[in-house]
Amino acid sequence: MEHLPDSPSRLRPSRREAALCAALLACLVLALAGPTVLPGPQAHAYADQRSLWGLPHAMDVLTNLPFALLGGFGLAQLAARVREGALRAATAWAAGTFFAGLLLTAAGSALYHWQPHGITLLADRAGMLVAFAGMLALAVDERIGARAAVLAALAVLAGGGAALRTWGITGDQWPWAVLQGGGMLLLLALATDAWRSRRAGRAPLPGRLGFPLAAVIGWYALAKLLEAGDAAVFAATGHLVSGHSLKHLAAAMAAWPVLSALAPGRYFARCERGTRWGRGREGTMPAGTKTR
Repeated sequence: MEHLPDSPSRLRPSRREAALCAALLACLVLALAGPTVLPGPQAHAYADQRSLWGLPHAMDVLTNLPFALLGGFGLAQLAARVREGALRAATAWAAGTFFAGLLLTAAGSALYHWQPHGITLLADRAGMLVAFAGMLALAVDERIGARAAVLAALAVLAGGGAALRTWGITGDQWPWAVLQGGGMLLLLALATDAWRSRRAGRAPLPGRLGFPLAAVIGWYALAKLLEAGDAAVFAATGHLVSGHSLKHLAAAMAAWPVLSALAPGRYFARCERGTRWGRGREGTMPAGTKTR
């Protein structure tokens, strides 16, 4: 028997939603109870200090262009799929938030590297926050559901805003570190759940993009490694390119799995594989299918 939208069984959180709430609450407690972490004296000292055509720190500024290109292209692809009526509302707004965040990241990061300062660094992080909220909402919607995705996005935006405010007033970076680290652990848990579901032969939730979360995590991990090895990469490449510049490229590539899932050709192929007679593992619905 189908439950009414306002029935108690629909309003009651599922076990996965309850687990998500517990994880968010744990992150909040950790952020409030953790140590104070202040930036080091070399916080804005990146390996590549070269100027080009009068533009300071040129490579670290210009390598933000892929964020803008992929963000703009992603919004265009998303608009096309929405016009076809092929996306669920939850998927559309989560993807839109993610791609808009990429555009904000391009602007904020370029501004910061042009004029490295504590204030411009917060602008850089604010763009990243929007993109991260969108990606986490997409991932939660893929594995748990739309209601949980809304909760996750709002929690990240509210918590991230508070963390950045704390950072700007006191210099304490610990709440931001908890937000970033906790979010990545949640993405890893969702990717593991998706892998186990495929191994068990369980069908994915219907109407999702079915993009590989593991690929997103892999690009992010590579970006963090390049960031940590900024000077080492700069020396290893004969001062051709720094690790931080390459970090921007790797982080931008984390958008590629989502873009690929939205591409017209692959999108329809995923629809066919998602049907019962196709016995595939993708769950995206074809263009023109009405969704609730």
